[in-house]
Amino acid sequence: MKSRTKVVVIGGGIAGCSTLYHLTQEGWSDVVLVERNELTSGTTWHSAAQVTNFGMNQTMVGLKSHSIALYKKLAENPEYPINYHHGDGGIRLADTPEQMQGYRHFASMARGMEVHFEVIDAAECARRHPLISTDNLVGGLWDPLDGDIDPAQLCQALAYHARKAGSEVYRNTPVTALTQHKDDTWTVHTEHGDIDCDIVVNACGYRVNEVGAMMGVHHPVASMEHQYFLTEDIQSIIDAGRRMPLIRCPISDYYCRQEKNGLLIGFYEQDCKTWGMDGIDPNFVNALCPDDLERVMDVLEGAFERMPALRETGIRSIVNGPITYTIDGAPLIGPIPGKRNAFCAIGLRAGLGEGGGHGWLLAQMIVHGEACYDTWCVDPRRFTTHTNVELTALKAIEDYQNEFRFHFPYEHRPAGRPAKTTPLTPVLAAEGAEFTVVNGWERVEYIKPSPEFHPSLSFTFDEAFDVVAAEVKNVQENVGLTEVNGFNRFEITGADRHSFLDRMFCGTVTKRANRVGLGYLLNHHGMIKCEATVANLPASDRGPERVWYGSAAASEFHDMDWLQGQIRADEDVQVRPLTNDQTILVLAGPRARDVLSVCARGDWSAEAFPWLSVRECFIGFAPATVMGVSFSGELAYEIHVPNASLYAAYLALRKAGEGHGLKLFGARAVESMRMEKGFLHWKADLITEFDPFETGLDRFVKLEKGDFIGRDALLKRQPEGARKKLVTLQIDATHAPAHGGASLMQGDKVVGTVTSGDWGHRVDKNLAYAFVESELAAEGSTMQLDLCGDLVGATVIAPSPYDPGFDRIRG
Repeated sequence: MKSRTKVVVIGGGIAGCSTLYHLTQEGWSDVVLVERNELTSGTTWHSAAQVTNFGMNQTMVGLKSHSIALYKKLAENPEYPINYHHGDGGIRLADTPEQMQGYRHFASMARGMEVHFEVIDAAECARRHPLISTDNLVGGLWDPLDGDIDPAQLCQALAYHARKAGSEVYRNTPVTALTQHKDDTWTVHTEHGDIDCDIVVNACGYRVNEVGAMMGVHHPVASMEHQYFLTEDIQSIIDAGRRMPLIRCPISDYYCRQEKNGLLIGFYEQDCKTWGMDGIDPNFVNALCPDDLERVMDVLEGAFERMPALRETGIRSIVNGPITYTIDGAPLIGPIPGKRNAFCAIGLRAGLGEGGGHGWLLAQMIVHGEACYDTWCVDPRRFTTHTNVELTALKAIEDYQNEFRFHFPYEHRPAGRPAKTTPLTPVLAAEGAEFTVVNGWERVEYIKPSPEFHPSLSFTFDEAFDVVAAEVKNVQENVGLTEVNGFNRFEITGADRHSFLDRMFCGTVTKRANRVGLGYLLNHHGMIKCEATVANLPASDRGPERVWYGSAAASEFHDMDWLQGQIRADEDVQVRPLTNDQTILVLAGPRARDVLSVCARGDWSAEAFPWLSVRECFIGFAPATVMGVSFSGELAYEIHVPNASLYAAYLALRKAGEGHGLKLFGARAVESMRMEKGFLHWKADLITEFDPFETGLDRFVKLEKGDFIGRDALLKRQPEGARKKLVTLQIDATHAPAHGGASLMQGDKVVGTVTSGDWGHRVDKNLAYAFVESELAAEGSTMQLDLCGDLVGATVIAPSPYDPGFDRIRG
C-alpha cells in the first residue's frame, strides 16, 4: 500500500468509484481509493439502479446527462462491458393539471441543457406502457433516455478504468482515524497502515458520519429503509416483445421497471422508517434490513390500481435496505465546511442514476477549484449549524414521503419548522405573517389578509398577487417595515483588513469611515464567487475599527471558507461571524427618514446621512447600526440590531411609524421590487458560470487597480468577448411569471435561460432576468419564452426600469 498520494477517496460505492475515475480523467493518476470491505458492499449493491435525465434544475440535469453518456460509453467498451438498459424510456405520472404544468416547466428547463422531455396525455401514457390504467390519470412526462444499470458492474468498470489510468484501490482496508496537519495535508490511518495525502474525500454512503466524526464534523445525512420487490414473470411483458418503460408515480408513491420478464416495484410509503440513527453495526456489510411488507400495503394498493396485472403476479424476492437522504433531498458534493483539502460526495438518494455526474463535478472542483456548472444546489455549505441529526431525520422522512412530488413555487413543507427564529417570529406570526424559509430561518413572506388565507400551488400567479401588490404600494407611497433574519454578517479586523479586501474584490473597496460599498469577489477563473456589502465602522465602545462584511443568508459557510482560505500567513486579518447575533430590520419608503428621526437621536437628513452611510446609534434604547442601503429601490435603511434588543427596536419603530402609514411587508414584495431595480440575487443571477462583464457588472470591475483574485483570468478572457449576457426582459404574459431555468427560444433554437422572474408592481410589467446569447443582448431584441409549454413574447429592455436614476434611493 502507498504511504503517500495526492488524494485518498474513502468509500467504494458509486460515489467513491466515480470520483476516483473522474480524477484520473482530469489528469491526476496519483490517487487512491480505500474501502472497508469489498466494492459496492454498502447501499450500492442493492440499488434499484434507475438512470434518468430528470432533475429539478439545470445542474442536476447536466450531471445526469453526463452519467447517461458515461454509462453508455462504459457499457459499450469491450474491455469491461456493463449490462445497461439504455433508452427504455420512462414516464412520471400526474393526476392534476398543476403537476402537468410543472412537467412543462421542467421540459422547458431541460431543453436548455439539450435534454428533450415530452409531455404526454393519459392515453399516450397507456400506449407506451400497456400495463397501466388511465383511471384518474391526466398525463405524464416522458424521458426517452430513461433506463437502468447493473450497479456492481458499473462500479467495477469505473474502478477498472481508474486503475488502468494509474490509480490504486485498496479493498478490505477500514479507515480508523484521520489527522489533519498544520499545512492542511492529511494522514489517513487504516488497519493496514497510514497514507499521507494532500486531499481526502468522504464518499462513505450510510457510514458518512462515522468518517465525519474522524474529522470533527457532522453531515446532515440520514438513512431511510427502502423496500422493493421483484415479481415473477408477467405474460404480457413476455408478449410485448419490447422492454417496458419505467414508471414513477407520485399518485401512489411507487416506481417500477422491468427486471427480466417481470417487474421491480419500489415503494415510498408514508409510514416510513429511519435507519441507523443510534449507530450502525460494524458487520452490516452486503446486508439488508428485515422485510416489512406490511408497512407498504397502502402504497401497494395504489400500485395494484394503477397496474392491475400485479394482483395476479407472485413476488419472487424482497429487498429492504438503507438509502441516504440529506436535509433537502439533494446530494452533498463539494468542499466540507470549515475544513481545508476535504471534500465529500454523500447523501446520494439516487446515487446510481446520478453518480457518474457527481464524481465528474467533484473531480473538477478538486483539480480546478470549480466545476463547469455552478454547483451551489449540491454544495455541502448550503446548510449551516442548525442541521442536527434530529432535524435531518425529520426532513429525510418528509422527502421520502414526497419522493416523486416536486416543489411548487412558494411551497414550504412543514417538517422541521421552525428551525431558526428570532424574538420577533411569534410577534410577526401574531400580525398575520406567512413565513418562507431561508437557510432554516423563518422569514416573513407576506402578511396574510386573514388566518384562513392559503394560496393554491401552481406555476401561475397565485392569490397572494394582490396582497404583495398592496405591500409594494405602501412601501412606494409611505413606509414599510420587515425583518431580514439570517443575513450573513462577518466582522473583519486587523491592520491589513483593507488591503486584504482590496485583493478579494474586483472593484474599488471603500476605506472611508462610516461609508458602505457594494462589490463582487471572483474565483481564480475570473467568475462570480460572492457578492458583499462592506461597511467601515470607526472605533467605539462597541468595538475597535472594523469592517462589516454582509452577504446572502445562505452564504455564511461558503463565504467564510473563501475569505479564511485567502488570508496570507503574513497578513494581520481576523474574520469573526456575527450572523446569529444580529438581525436586520429594514425600513423602506419615502417616509422612512421621518420614522427613523422620531425614534433615533441625531441628524438623519440627506446631507448628514446620505445614501451608503453607516452609523451606530440607538433605536429607542436598543443599540443598532444603521446603513443607508436599499434592495427595494426606495429610500431605505438597514437597521442591524443585536437579537437581545430586537423586540425593543421593533416596538420603537412601530410606535414611530404610527403617524406615517407604516405597514409590514415581506420577502415577496422585496423580490418584486428588486426585479424592477436590476438588483441581482446570489446563486440565482450571480453564478460561477459567468464573469462580471457577462453578468452586466462592468462598473464594479477595476482592472487598472492592480492585483485581485481573478484579474489574470479576466484579462485572458477579454479578447474572447462575452459568451452570453445577463439582460432584463419584459414578458408578454399576465397569467404567470417566468421561472428560473426556463428556456428562451428563437424558432427551434434555445438562445437563453431565465435566472429570475416576477411581476413588477410599480412598473406594471412582467419582468425576468436571463442569460442570452450576446448578439441578442441589445435593447429591443425579441425572442420567445417557453412558459410552461406556452411560447410567449420576451423583449430585452433597459435594466432598472423603475427609477433608473436612483433618485428615490437617494431620498
